[in-house]
Amino acid sequence: MLRTFDLVMIGAMAAAAAVTYQIKHHTDNKLEEVRSIEAEIKLEKDTIELLKADWALLTQPNRLDRLIKVYGAELQLQPTAPEQIARPVELPMMKADVPRPVVAEGKKSSDPVSDLITTGSVQR
Repeated sequence: MLRTFDLVMIGAMAAAAAVTYQIKHHTDNKLEEVRSIEAEIKLEKDTIELLKADWALLTQPNRLDRLIKVYGAELQLQPTAPEQIARPVELPMMKADVPRPVVAEGKKSSDPVSDLITTGSVQR
């Protein structure tokens, strides 16, 4: 004859088995998802390696020299002169680094161009 405590224990064991099965099933699904993501990563890495090899093939100096001989007259290609290459110091200042003119409150700016420009993004 089963006692009440035995029935409670059987129920607890069945519930524990169900929870364990659910956790295992969830873990298997996550493992499959991880394997899928790893396969995608491997595919992307292989694609990157293939593109690097393709880039190296396309930028071979001999190939570029042949292309220049074929299309140089049509495209009017000329070698780059050393004075065409600028150092970073020689580049103009970035717009964010340009100091803003100081205008006292209530006075108009002395810059006539900025007064004529209305962008609509700034409410006056």
